[in-house]
Amino acid sequence: MEGVKVNKHFYQKFVASALALIMFLGIFAGVDTVKAEAGLNVNADGAIMVDGETGRVLYQKNADSPLGIASMTKMMTEYLLLDAVKHGKVKWDQEYTVSDLVYKISQPTGLSNVPLRLGEKYNVRELYEAMAIYSANGTTIALAEVIGGSETNFVKMMNDKAKKLGLKNSKFVNSTGLNNKDYNGEQPQGTGAEEENVMSPRDVATLAYHLINDYPDVLKTASTPKKVFREGTDDRIVMQNWNWMLPSLVYGYQGMDGLKTGTTDFAGYCFTGTASRDGKRFITVVQNAKDVSGKNDGYKARFGETKKMLDYAFSNFTKETLVPKHYQVKGQKTVPVIKGKEDQVKIYTKSAINMIIQNGGKQDYKPVLVLDKNKLNKNGELTAPIKKGEKIGYLTVAPKSGEKVSFLTPEGGQQVKVDVIAVNGVEKSNWFVLMMRGVGNFFGDVWHGISTAVKGWFN
Repeated sequence: MEGVKVNKHFYQKFVASALALIMFLGIFAGVDTVKAEAGLNVNADGAIMVDGETGRVLYQKNADSPLGIASMTKMMTEYLLLDAVKHGKVKWDQEYTVSDLVYKISQPTGLSNVPLRLGEKYNVRELYEAMAIYSANGTTIALAEVIGGSETNFVKMMNDKAKKLGLKNSKFVNSTGLNNKDYNGEQPQGTGAEEENVMSPRDVATLAYHLINDYPDVLKTASTPKKVFREGTDDRIVMQNWNWMLPSLVYGYQGMDGLKTGTTDFAGYCFTGTASRDGKRFITVVQNAKDVSGKNDGYKARFGETKKMLDYAFSNFTKETLVPKHYQVKGQKTVPVIKGKEDQVKIYTKSAINMIIQNGGKQDYKPVLVLDKNKLNKNGELTAPIKKGEKIGYLTVAPKSGEKVSFLTPEGGQQVKVDVIAVNGVEKSNWFVLMMRGVGNFFGDVWHGISTAVKGWFN
């Protein structure tokens, strides 16, 4: 079994209160999200589905409610490890000697584990593979000790990283996702004896989004269906991936290549999945998935609800070019210019805007042009000189319904925003031309004043 039994009623009041609060707060969802919510009924306490490229939210249910995550916790441990490797703080061939705590946690067969020997040396890569493929708890704590010096310090790193990633409804009390009672009194310092990690579906999806986009190689390991740990030794064990939706496993799904399962009594059956087909990638999260067949098959439930979301996504969403390169907004194709050889400049988009949208929903969006106020005078004019290709503002798209398009991160929203630039340069006029224009404008104003006065005399 992947997880471990814990107290079902622990945190019950906390979670119930959070759920009630979210129901009152409500959310701003894009038009496609509304349609997806109408077309899907995901049987889980919390769920979310997003575009894997931009993080655009396509479906959500109790998305901001803090819920149990169990071994999905290990995605944060993976992120911190891969970050440490990238910055040269940890090396793949670096050796680790098993501590007393790691040895004790790695022995129970009721937990996800590979056998580790006290005092034995293991390298970081094999510890990582055991964690990512087999959800091994002992190797996870070992990696926490490698990176943080102790699991107590590593948990602080986890919570600090959560803040930096914008995870607003998350709390980590250990590196594994176990309930702290399984540490038998040796849980990280400063955490409760029966505490367990919690995250909201939005936070889980945000973590997964950062993980696969910042460190895409994680999918090579996460998509490994089976691997042998310590081949050729007495500790040899075949590690079958707990993600049974990998194409060659029990609930095989085309394009599935990640990411992490999780199971405890408190969290229920959880799964963060990601699949890619035809140039589209989606990320899904289910927390405490429910089996409506009445057979209480949590494994089938979490994979079944994930399949439901992914089937809907691949069938109902498509990547469309909403705004082509060099697009000009009708009625706003030029901007007036002062002190230039020309009195206006043409503008267009530097690049195209592509976005995952509901099939046939292209007409539901409109372009929104925003000019740079710092470059305009009070009359809305640019001042020469203006260089060819100079940024004049930006263009984005918005649903005609007035609803907001929701993204997991601010960076995701930037992907549907493109620069608006000057098509041609406008040189500044020389002093003589500017003077003559000034004189002409002066006499023009004088003549206008005289003609107005004359008309007044004869009326």
